[in-house]
Amino acid sequence: MFTFRCILGTSTKYLTSLSARKYNIKLQIRMSSLPHHPLAAVCQVTATPDKEANFSACKELVEKAKQRGASMVFLPEGFDYIGSSREETLSLSESLTGDTISRYTQLAGKLEVWLSLGGFHERGHDWESDQRIYNSHIIINDKGDIVSVYRKSHLFDVELPEKGVSLKESAFTIPGQSLVSPVQTPIGKVGLGICYDLRFPELSMALQRHEAEILTYPSAFTVATGIAHWEVLLRARAIETQCFVLAAAQVGRHHEKRSSYGHALAVDPWGEVLGDCGGENPGMVLVEINLEKVSSTRRNMPVQQHRRDSSFYHSLEKT
Repeated sequence: MFTFRCILGTSTKYLTSLSARKYNIKLQIRMSSLPHHPLAAVCQVTATPDKEANFSACKELVEKAKQRGASMVFLPEGFDYIGSSREETLSLSESLTGDTISRYTQLAGKLEVWLSLGGFHERGHDWESDQRIYNSHIIINDKGDIVSVYRKSHLFDVELPEKGVSLKESAFTIPGQSLVSPVQTPIGKVGLGICYDLRFPELSMALQRHEAEILTYPSAFTVATGIAHWEVLLRARAIETQCFVLAAAQVGRHHEKRSSYGHALAVDPWGEVLGDCGGENPGMVLVEINLEKVSSTRRNMPVQQHRRDSSFYHSLEKT
């Protein structure tokens, strides 16, 4: 069922549409005399090994977001598929020029909407010899052009036997070798990360130093780590960088071996959660991106001006 969350002044009203559907869409609008600010759609999906079904579900969300005025739509890590084995994951992978990304570039151009797709199972440059992939975050503009590709640099190799978590991403994934510059988009300058990158504040601070106004972490967090750390990490990244943080997410059961936490979030530069998709169903939250919040937060609490030079923070290493 579609749920629209409208904030009118200080009052909150919940309006539910008469057409019941499987997606939950929350719309947050702040009504004022100020000019309209661009809308971002932060999505969550339940990907499976069925690439065609996944594309159909994501396409519907992108179309709904565009209909409701979104300038940019954010899809989560594994939006293309989540495989049930190493072999399946590798066999379903593609290059950036393959069918999956071609369909998304066509969709973006047709709808005239920007897309954040992260991360995509991209075949590595030496695929024929080593059968390894990148976990790639792709930005497509409203003309259907790929304008940036970031390859995940921190790989999720974690064993938490007491939590039932055992994943070794490096077994088949190549770590990216560098960050990419924030991308100028209709909603602001977007700095790119993917999932496990969220745990490394050095990455977010580097993006902030290069003028990022929005950080994005498309993810497929496990249920155990999501319960413990998801929201607090996203809010921490927003607070320390004084950026908006948009985090699309996978939710629910992908196959018999894997489930994801959900709760796709949008967080403002003060650390306030603007939207949460919940932990059960696919859907999206639509949020206004008012970049004046970035400016005013940084002006009123000038953390970056108060930061000492890098040698100060390494001074203990010299003693």
